[in-house]
Amino acid sequence: MNKVVVQAKTIELAVASALEQLNTTRDKVTIDVLEQPSKGFFGLFGTRDAKVEVKCLVDPVEEAIIFVEQVVKQLGFDVKVTIKDQGGRKKPVVLGLEGSDLAPLIGKQGSRIASLQFLSELVANRHVEKFRDKRRFILDVDGYRERRVKSLELLAHRVADRVLQTHQSASLEPMPAMDRKIIHQTLQGMKRITTRSEGVEPFRYVVVNVKLGLQSKRDS
Repeated sequence: MNKVVVQAKTIELAVASALEQLNTTRDKVTIDVLEQPSKGFFGLFGTRDAKVEVKCLVDPVEEAIIFVEQVVKQLGFDVKVTIKDQGGRKKPVVLGLEGSDLAPLIGKQGSRIASLQFLSELVANRHVEKFRDKRRFILDVDGYRERRVKSLELLAHRVADRVLQTHQSASLEPMPAMDRKIIHQTLQGMKRITTRSEGVEPFRYVVVNVKLGLQSKRDS
């Protein structure tokens, strides 16, 4: 339950009752006064209570944590989810997943955790109306993300060196947008190398080539 309509003698009493029913605090709700209280004729006849509608504010981060915890529990994993980085408007929130034997949760090249990450964003932002207010998330399983970033950076440099030697383009395996972005960012400083993404999700991949006066096309 995230919304209640309550009537009481005064607006304050109605709000207090609503907060108690929702088990929350005033800073975590929106309050809409549907009807003002009225004393009626001579304060005796036609009196009317105040009526308010109180809605819980949805916290996308809390929604994501709850969703991830429920899913991994149903999959049979004993996982603790914590906030490793609060993120910001242009920076994703990093949720750390800690537990034992979590390798199956990661999947090949992080495919499973990437899918869970995508679903968590959909669930967390389902009540967010404005696109600019939507939150992005990174699910980091036992430090996997940091290891993955280093691995992708090494891969990017290795492929770029081969492309420079052979003057032939190289196509990497399909990977999530977040991983493709790391490849692009890693190689964007190389003057003779260009990168672009091709294909359709979820099979989109990065192509590395020798720069021929064209700017590289990068993921947003």
